[in-house]
Amino acid sequence: MVEAARSLRDTYARTPGLRLVRREFGYYCLDRWYEQGLDRTVDFAEFFDYDPPGRTGLGGLGWCEAPFSPGYEEVVIEDRGDHEVVQDVAGRHVLYFKGRRDGFMPEYLHHPVSDLRSWHENVRWRLDPASPERYADMAAWLPRVQEQAARGMMISQHVIGGFMYLRSLIGPADLLYAFLDQPELIHSCMEAWFELADAVIARHQERLTLDELYIAEDICYNHGLLISPSMMRAFLFPYYQQLIANIRSRQLDRSRHLYIHIDTDGDPRPAIPVYLEIGMDAMSPFEVAAGSDVVELGRQYPGLAMFGGIDKRVLATTTEEIDAMVERILPTMRSRGGYIPTCDHGVPEEVSLDNYLHYRKRCVELGG
Repeated sequence: MVEAARSLRDTYARTPGLRLVRREFGYYCLDRWYEQGLDRTVDFAEFFDYDPPGRTGLGGLGWCEAPFSPGYEEVVIEDRGDHEVVQDVAGRHVLYFKGRRDGFMPEYLHHPVSDLRSWHENVRWRLDPASPERYADMAAWLPRVQEQAARGMMISQHVIGGFMYLRSLIGPADLLYAFLDQPELIHSCMEAWFELADAVIARHQERLTLDELYIAEDICYNHGLLISPSMMRAFLFPYYQQLIANIRSRQLDRSRHLYIHIDTDGDPRPAIPVYLEIGMDAMSPFEVAAGSDVVELGRQYPGLAMFGGIDKRVLATTTEEIDAMVERILPTMRSRGGYIPTCDHGVPEEVSLDNYLHYRKRCVELGG
């Protein structure tokens, strides 16, 4: 087994006292860093002292948007001078700055599902598990993933979570009303989610044993859950529980533990005990601005693997404040086990390259 995979597996197993895995969540700062002198050809793993990957991800099931096949055609549908309205691949009408798609929060004006009629006419058929396009490149990537699995790499199946999926179909505000006013629509959408996820994962499991089901949920905001625990249990958990049971029943290696990983921004504290009901093993990224403290939560939930919890706002301040933060978090969480320090979302552009390099140096020093 390659060392990076062994280290990552030990982290998921919450082995205390080991060297902390070195990686990052993501970046929104690269244009600024290039202006500050970062070589555009630099090897990030070498430059920032990251570990080689210990896992490989399987796709095909979306992340922030529903996994349509075919997707909607991306077209400009309205010119508004400095702005333009674009139909994106998820069928949403989005207001962008003209010619720009990244680096800011766009405004969503319309979503493709409003009722059962729009769902069935415009969207449902785009989630057909039998669509041959879904599996067209499988023969190309499968041998590579099988070779990685043979070297002990963790195999992680990524899937858009039920709440994120419904939000991409219906819209964040209208979805909250739909749980109450159109429960039949919600269940029909979730049935399609389950059928697609189950079918695609079954194909993958014909050749691979999965180590992780990684669910992109984003069900929290800065004051906690966006829907109640009772709504989660009624509208999401039946489909999650059946999918998890099916995956476990199909594992080629039945002795392998399937880790359930929930990714949600915002304040996850009210969500943790609810997701533990479906067997959650890991969570990320623990946004500090929303009230997350991985040290305190690590004491409260010793069986939970935790990734994130490094305050992006502090990384934009001074080296002294960065030192105080990492010296409080890293030694305690290393002793606990089951923790990977990363920024609590993508590193923002306010974080200078020098500050980030100082942070990485301290992570190496304190993480072993």
